[in-house]
Amino acid sequence: MASYTLDAIRDAAEARYGSTDIELGDDTIRLLNPLRLSKAARSDLTQLQDRMSGEDADQEELLSEAIRLVAEHPKAATKLLNAINGDLAVLAEIFDAYGRGTQAGEA
Repeated sequence: MASYTLDAIRDAAEARYGSTDIELGDDTIRLLNPLRLSKAARSDLTQLQDRMSGEDADQEELLSEAIRLVAEHPKAATKLLNAINGDLAVLAEIFDAYGRGTQAGEA
């Protein structure tokens, strides 16, 4: 029978379901894996993803809203969004990287 410590399990969860980190000057903005979000935030993120596929969807608005959902702290989300300054290409690249980083952790 195998035995594990809770710390070892936490370390394994962090390795597998860790955040997507974006360095911004001296700060690191952490975008949390969906499995590390609250149930309500996961539900909101799923709804946002559904809305993004609509033909009249405002991609900049929806991606910005998604960053606010997955950022570790609201102030971090605001700081990142201010630095992005509405650049849809940068938002898309962030979510491409985020998607690659969270594939193993999809709910």
